[in-house]
Amino acid sequence: MSTVFWRLWIAAGLSSLADGVLKVALPLVAVGYTREPALVAGLAVAFSLPWLVFALPAGALVDRLDRRRAMLAANLVRGGLLAAVAVLTALGGGSIWALYVVALGAGIAETLYDTAAQSIVPQVVGRAQLARANGRMYAAEQTANEFAGPPLAGVLAAAGVVVALVAPVALWAVAVAALLLVRGEYRVPREQRTTLRADIAEGLRFLVRHRVLRTFSVMVGTFNLATGATFAVLVLYAVGPGSAMGLSEPAFGLLMATTAAGGLVGALLAEPVERRLGRVRALWVSWLAGGLPVGALAVTANPYAVGAAFFTGGVGILVSNVVMVSLRQELTPDHLLGRVGSSHRLVAWGTKSLGALAGGAIAQAFGLRAVFVVMAVPAFAVVAGLRAVSEDQRGCVSA
Repeated sequence: MSTVFWRLWIAAGLSSLADGVLKVALPLVAVGYTREPALVAGLAVAFSLPWLVFALPAGALVDRLDRRRAMLAANLVRGGLLAAVAVLTALGGGSIWALYVVALGAGIAETLYDTAAQSIVPQVVGRAQLARANGRMYAAEQTANEFAGPPLAGVLAAAGVVVALVAPVALWAVAVAALLLVRGEYRVPREQRTTLRADIAEGLRFLVRHRVLRTFSVMVGTFNLATGATFAVLVLYAVGPGSAMGLSEPAFGLLMATTAAGGLVGALLAEPVERRLGRVRALWVSWLAGGLPVGALAVTANPYAVGAAFFTGGVGILVSNVVMVSLRQELTPDHLLGRVGSSHRLVAWGTKSLGALAGGAIAQAFGLRAVFVVMAVPAFAVVAGLRAVSEDQRGCVSA
């Protein structure tokens, strides 16, 4: 890997750490302003909502702009926004509504940053090293966002509200410095001037008409529907003396960490697994492993068995993510990478929200275990999508 890639990697890791800290720190700060559950929980909605309403324009912008500069702008915007709120808080003017502005603004900037960060990788490393590069990027993001970010946020929040708000600003500032060291131009040449709406439509058409990429988007959307439903109600099934699993809050945190640990291992193993098994077999194995968390909850409440399934599922999910992202980067022309990637993510994030609603409805009507039994079907059935790839298209997948 080149020096340019490692500078990009450092920037991505620091940005992910800032994201991980912020998403946990804001609710911790919010309870100092209100004890209303809906208002506190609404911060998570404000973070994720931009992926539903801004993902497509973000993809179009990434394909129009220099992708490194788009990443710089996104970090500067969210860092500046949070810094302003930190100053306001230090002067005694903080409020829950200021936190909502931060959550929404950071969420919008995140759609631009993440789309650009994924689209720039083929320009930095070349297509022959995509699996290795994506594995390293996922490993950094997983470690920073899932492992380091949440506990660090707790320590910072304990040190003070202003400290918790300033820390992500400092992390984004260092990430900006790393990006400034990434030399070169990363704008894709445009042959003609078009409207933003036409650009978005072109990206959607490419995804819909490409059988391999369309199939993968449907598979991911269906799988996220199942996992969204599962994890929306899992805390009720797992935590408390009256729950099926009977876990304490710290034990539940450890259980959830097993998925993140598996994801980190999967990100590091993705390239050798793909090289050893080939893409098609790697996808079959990883997708089947990814369904294990839902399947295990459908048949057992043993926390050790569930934890093992969560770890294995985390490995499988990240292996499949790396393989599919690398393949999407190979099959998509450079000038469409942002739009196709954001269109794919729109499906993934949208179905997570629908899954959470479905999980609550099923649990309310039939009980918690029913959610896992019902959702285990799509969680495993998605592998049938791999059969939808014709032999000549499968050849390009296994190349």
